[in-house]
Amino acid sequence: MSETEELPRQFVNFSFYKVDPAWRRLSRDEQDRGKAEFVEVVQSYSRKIILLPYSLIGLRPDCDMLLWRIGFDLPLFQEMSARINQTGFGKYLSTPFSYLAVTKRSVYIDKHVHPGQEGRRGQIQPGLSKYLFVYPFVKSRDWYLLPFADRQKMMESHIALGHKYPSIRINTTYSFGIDDQEFVVAFEGDDPREFVDLVQSLRETAASKYTVRDTPAFTCVRKDSIKDLIDLV
Repeated sequence: MSETEELPRQFVNFSFYKVDPAWRRLSRDEQDRGKAEFVEVVQSYSRKIILLPYSLIGLRPDCDMLLWRIGFDLPLFQEMSARINQTGFGKYLSTPFSYLAVTKRSVYIDKHVHPGQEGRRGQIQPGLSKYLFVYPFVKSRDWYLLPFADRQKMMESHIALGHKYPSIRINTTYSFGIDDQEFVVAFEGDDPREFVDLVQSLRETAASKYTVRDTPAFTCVRKDSIKDLIDLV
């Protein structure tokens, strides 16, 4: 299938979890049982959806881990979350942040194309970068009232600047009407310092003045398996 053909659009969820400190006071046997139940549930769903685990321990005070979930069946996310809550480990988890979005082809990229460009993808194909940088994003209503040609011109500059940082891969997802934000952006990369430079440069573009909110921001470290993730908590 070519990049210009329509692909089925995915649902995307970023579920951030916080571990209750009481979990760490349980006996080792209780922890082992709870972890085993959690791993079994998550692994059973990893065969049905794209699921990537990340740790935020020591990087934010309000959450410890992220499950990045991508699939075509929204109720499946609910079913999985309910089963997680019923595990011995899940009983000690809260969800301080959870973002829901869908994939969609960008309207701004037709005049600025390169192979594999993020905005041309109707589906997310996560890479294997060490880090994931996630934040919700809201633009002002004035942005949408601008003539499309004006928005296109500003976004071309925005996109061109992003191409100067080829090691950073962006995944833009859309939340209009289904969550509190308009977009959720997830950047994959191997060096947080490069991402800092990219975001600082983007602040200087004309399009940035139409940003209303792009926080909270999460720096997430990818783990090879669910077991590796929860062994840290």
